[in-house]
Amino acid sequence: MMGSSNRLVIGLCLFLGACATQPSKILVPVAASVPGASRVDMLVATTRKPASDPGELFTGERATAISLTNIVVSVPPDSNRKVGEIQWPGRSPGNPETDFVTLKVAPVLSTNAAMDWYRRNRGSKRRLLVFVHGFNNTYSDAVYRFAQISHDAGIDASPVLFTWPSRASVFDYVYDKESTNFSRHALEELLLGATRSPDVGEVTILAHSMGSWLVTEALRDIALRDKGISAKIRNVVLASPDIDLDVFRRQIIEMGSKRPHFTIFSSRNDRALALSRWLSGDVERVGAADMRPYAAALAALGISIIDTSDVKAGDPLAHNTFADSPEMVRVLGQRLSGQSLAGGEASLTEQVGMAALGGARIAGAAVTAPVAAMSQASRRQLIQRFGAGGTPGARTLDY
Repeated sequence: MMGSSNRLVIGLCLFLGACATQPSKILVPVAASVPGASRVDMLVATTRKPASDPGELFTGERATAISLTNIVVSVPPDSNRKVGEIQWPGRSPGNPETDFVTLKVAPVLSTNAAMDWYRRNRGSKRRLLVFVHGFNNTYSDAVYRFAQISHDAGIDASPVLFTWPSRASVFDYVYDKESTNFSRHALEELLLGATRSPDVGEVTILAHSMGSWLVTEALRDIALRDKGISAKIRNVVLASPDIDLDVFRRQIIEMGSKRPHFTIFSSRNDRALALSRWLSGDVERVGAADMRPYAAALAALGISIIDTSDVKAGDPLAHNTFADSPEMVRVLGQRLSGQSLAGGEASLTEQVGMAALGGARIAGAAVTAPVAAMSQASRRQLIQRFGAGGTPGARTLDY
């Protein structure tokens, strides 16, 4: 059997192999875009410390206050790229014909200015998409990944990125995890400010990996403090969530029954989460757990599962499938556009077709059977994983 230290070394090597070195100064704006290129105009909120280099903008260290920046990214013409890919420039400045490039960087210096951005970019549906990245991301990693997702998923929503202080090093897992703790209040304030704006009618949240823990903790805090979560926050999508399964159970319970609909993109082949599990006391991670046996019960509780284990991964860790697999990007776009997987609406299986999913299992699609109809054995299994339990007086899931 492989020793624990060997597993850790192999895992770190996989992480290192998956990390590409990006050119410097990619956030310095270029003069112009080209015909056929697309523009992604986003608001970026961060708790990172400002950098002295204008091409970096923000470091991986922690700041004492939140900073807001309006960034516009140019995506190359569709004829020159594949869905799911980020065309990083080989050198600076990049070529907008073939590369992702930055067109605009403008500090947003007041709450009123942020409200003005919401107003200018609200779109016909007044929908906001908030993205929270995961472990091992630079500021530019997060900006360009979100630009790729926003463009490829075809979402009719104003893109808002929340980026927390990550040192972008595989050896700083604990630092990054503590940085999500550090940033929790700032994310809460961003979400509350958005829901209070008359120019925002609906908020959808997309979180990846470690960012999923930050999002669920922020929503839990809001629910406990404010006795509920704003009805404007309707959908939360957690992609490869790096969350302890026991912790997630408590978070869902403590949010109460009036919580958003959750969709979880999971894979039993996620090697990054396998390493995270080893680092975290061998407790199963939500994004790598096999939730299929509990799909019906979870759907009745407002939690849908999309099992991507059989989808061809674009990265060696099978950790970014939600964003770099063309098939799953289309599914993600459907989900982020508010097309629910449960409760009377057409399922994603019907909308996209199983062939296009490349084997993805839509475990929670259009399942509305009440838990009362489940077998006693299934109910016991569900309770073991997501049951009430806990301290007396705690809010429980409704079975």
